[in-house]
Amino acid sequence: MLGSGSRGNATLVTQGSTSILVDAGFSGRQLALRLRHLGLEADDIDAIVITHEHGDHTRGAGIFGRRHGTPVYLTEATQEACAKLFRGGEDLRIYTPSRPFRIGTLQVEPFLTAHDAVDPVAVTVRGIECDTRVGIATDLGRPTAGIRHSLTGCDFLILEANHDETLLRTGPYPPSVQERIASSFGHLSNHAAAQFARELLHPRLTGVLLAHLSEECNRPDLALEVVGQELRQAGWKGWLQVASQHAPTPLVDIHELRLQAGPSQLSLL
Repeated sequence: MLGSGSRGNATLVTQGSTSILVDAGFSGRQLALRLRHLGLEADDIDAIVITHEHGDHTRGAGIFGRRHGTPVYLTEATQEACAKLFRGGEDLRIYTPSRPFRIGTLQVEPFLTAHDAVDPVAVTVRGIECDTRVGIATDLGRPTAGIRHSLTGCDFLILEANHDETLLRTGPYPPSVQERIASSFGHLSNHAAAQFARELLHPRLTGVLLAHLSEECNRPDLALEVVGQELRQAGWKGWLQVASQHAPTPLVDIHELRLQAGPSQLSLL
């Protein structure tokens, strides 16, 4: 992840000769700087896939697309909702939730979520050459049956753990904002993320990255403790980390994680 939180979200997925960004919630300059930190140039990105219109997921999509000629994939309703970002020189490509589409060696599988946006989706991204699936779900009001079905069987999960319930109630947000965050169209709490992650456990799941943490209503140590305890109780010993708002995570090699886990981990569940 190039960064994740209420101020910006962007995830790099790369396999073989193809590299894409899922969301582009930082300025064009910041996106380029964070990519360079990971050893890539902006021109190496083959596409941007937008999940919904909120600024922390779209801020740099227009300028990055214009500056580097990068195609931007989004739903028709999302394009209309963030039309001010685009000036007519971008390569905009419309996709439909529930209909997979291919970008080079990657297949993107978008699915509807419960979030307060006009047409919110989350995605799984499958490496066609290695048959490895990454689930990216950073804005989930609640884990519906459809979301659960779409994320089942992923080799790696990027899952939001937005807030601690106590810190949300005692934090700086007014009651109306607290209600929105905690609603079934807002964001998952640490405990909700822990329960959902446990439901998604299966023998091939090698890693979980917790994302979209609130800086005002959560702490990385709290999210790791709550989610980690739930997964350990289920017998899972995989890779678990938290994404930062301010800096990219290191590149995670899913194949290498699987080798490190070994056959004992893969037979636990």
